[in-house]
Amino acid sequence: MALLVRFLLELCALAALAYGGWAAPGPLALRIALVVLLPVVAAVFWGRYAAPRASVKSPVGWLLTQLLVFGGAVAALALAGHGLWALVLGVVMVADTAVLAGYGEWRPPVRETPAEG
Repeated sequence: MALLVRFLLELCALAALAYGGWAAPGPLALRIALVVLLPVVAAVFWGRYAAPRASVKSPVGWLLTQLLVFGGAVAALALAGHGLWALVLGVVMVADTAVLAGYGEWRPPVRETPAEG
């Protein structure tokens, strides 16, 4: 169940980044670019470093990607004037991370070493 919540939080983070891009001050063209680019860049980094089948097995990249994506989502909501939603999202993210850590499901990827033989 906690992994399902985590996946939903990842989707919420992408939506929050897009909303934060739309709420950013500036011309319409910049806001549209941010709506597209913020979640796309986050998804690319997530797929490369933080996804269960990430192409790069880096504990540092794994942790930094999670901090930047989830922290960026909370910051985007707060900067867009939705402090309560930012707080709720942040609290649920921390609670879910604690549950996953308790079950041993929240850990950096380990490089697979080739079997000797």
